[in-house]
Amino acid sequence: MQIDGQAALVTGGASGLGEATARHLAAQGANVTVLDFDGDRAAQVAAEIGGYSVQCDVTEPETVAACISQAMARFGEPPRIVVNCAGIGLAARIVGREGKTSIPLFQKVIAVNLGGTYNVMTYAVQALMDAPALEGGERGVIINTASAAYEDGQVGQAAYAASKGGIASMTLPAARELARAGIRVMAIAPGLFETPMMKGLPDETVAEITRNIPFPDRLGRPEEYGELVAGIVRNAYLNGTVIRLDGATRLPPK
Repeated sequence: MQIDGQAALVTGGASGLGEATARHLAAQGANVTVLDFDGDRAAQVAAEIGGYSVQCDVTEPETVAACISQAMARFGEPPRIVVNCAGIGLAARIVGREGKTSIPLFQKVIAVNLGGTYNVMTYAVQALMDAPALEGGERGVIINTASAAYEDGQVGQAAYAASKGGIASMTLPAARELARAGIRVMAIAPGLFETPMMKGLPDETVAEITRNIPFPDRLGRPEEYGELVAGIVRNAYLNGTVIRLDGATRLPPK
């Protein structure tokens, strides 16, 4: 699918990987809607890239449906490029000090990361079903954000790894289900990137992970994520799989 002239929607588009993706797609000629819980920042990014913004809580299905309807009204068609980057990276041990449990945190992380991704994918697909097919029969592509942690999550990341594992696991069945509609589903599993989420990690943790990155021996750059998104959009034979974007790193236990 060509990017130029297509309607695109990026969740979590006000910062980090989502912002970089929104900027990259806009630079390639897409009409981008930026969805984010931070409506003010989303509006700022959208203004800078000539796009459109909607404040959105992805955990609320009815809100998501309304947000996608607004994006369709703005650009006159459903978004054919949908990138789910909205997420949170809260960490906690299953049972912490003095026997404290982390069930509320687990439920919140699952609701935002996995539930939010599923909500957006659901309503985006619903909108695409009636869209005219493009060359080759393609109607659109959904690109979800997993994480390297889905395969090698660290101590304290049970909730995060579970949420990202769910995103990775639903990639193939979703792609198989939506094949008849000409809608592809892919996932990207980034390693540690230079994003606001990373700032919450201790310096020693960042240094340890960086030392474990074979090549390039540095943190990922958000624009590299955006470049991969663009490559997936353009390559119609990429479907139903998860791509790790991590410099060949494998996260240590701690």
